[in-house]
Amino acid sequence: MPRGISTLATVAAALTIAALAAVVLVVTMPTGCAASTTQQLHVQILAVVPHDPTMYTEGLEIHNGVLYEGSGLAGQSRLRATALASGAMLREATLPADLFGEGLTVTDDRLWQLTWTSGIAIERDPATLAQRRRVAYQGQGWGLCHDGHRLVMSDGSDRLTFRDPGTFAPSGQLEVRLDGEPVRQLNELECAGGVIWANVFETDRIVRINPNTGAVTGVVDASGLLHTQPQSSGDVLNGIASIPGTDEFLITGKHWPSLFRVRFVPPSS
Repeated sequence: MPRGISTLATVAAALTIAALAAVVLVVTMPTGCAASTTQQLHVQILAVVPHDPTMYTEGLEIHNGVLYEGSGLAGQSRLRATALASGAMLREATLPADLFGEGLTVTDDRLWQLTWTSGIAIERDPATLAQRRRVAYQGQGWGLCHDGHRLVMSDGSDRLTFRDPGTFAPSGQLEVRLDGEPVRQLNELECAGGVIWANVFETDRIVRINPNTGAVTGVVDASGLLHTQPQSSGDVLNGIASIPGTDEFLITGKHWPSLFRVRFVPPSS
C-alpha cells in the first residue's frame, strides 16, 4: 500500500473537532489589482495530514464518503479510491502506459476520467473503477467537475466546456475573465455551492468562477502551504475537493507530502 493512505482517516475525525487552531495565510495581491472588485480570499488551514507523495495529483473529488484521486504521468497514471472515514484504500486502477491521466468527476452512476493529449474520456464504474467505455473528444483534457446537471471541463486555456454527463457530448462553452482579462491555464476543477473553483496551473491561485457569466468573482491565494521544497518545478498546487455538507475543501498538489483541510475566507476572518 502506498504511503500516506491510512492517515486520511484523520481527515474524517478532524471534521468532528470544532476547536482546531486556524492558520491564516496572508494574501499578496498582484501589482495593478488594487482597484479590482473581485473578492480576495485567504486559505484558513483547519487540518494537515500526510498525502502519498507518489501521487501526481490531477483530479480530486469526494463522493458518497469516498475520496477519488487521479494521478498523472505517462506510464504511471492511476486512479485511486480511498474511504474518507477510515483512510483505507478501497481500490486502484492503472491506466495503460500510453495514457496520461488527468481530471475526474463522479456523477450518480458513473465516473469520468480525462486524458491529457489522447482525446479520450474514460467512463468507469465508481464502485469498482472498472472501465465501461471510452469516448473521444477534441483537444486536451485537464480538469473536470459535475455541477449536478452538466459536466464542466478545462483544457488549459481560458475556456470551459460544458458536456452531457451521460454521453460526454459538448453542449456549450464559457470564457473565463478576471476584470475583463482572460484567465488561462485553468486546471483542476471543483463544482460546489453553485460556482466553479479552478486551480490556475503553475500558480498558487484558485479562482472562483460564475458558471453563468464566466466572471471570476474571487481569487484565493494559497501560497506558503508547503514548508519543504517540491521535488521538481512541476510539482505545483493542484487538486480541490469540496467536503459535502460543509464550506470546507481538501486541497493538495502534485507529489505533495501533505493534504490540507481548509476554508477559503475573506481577509477579516
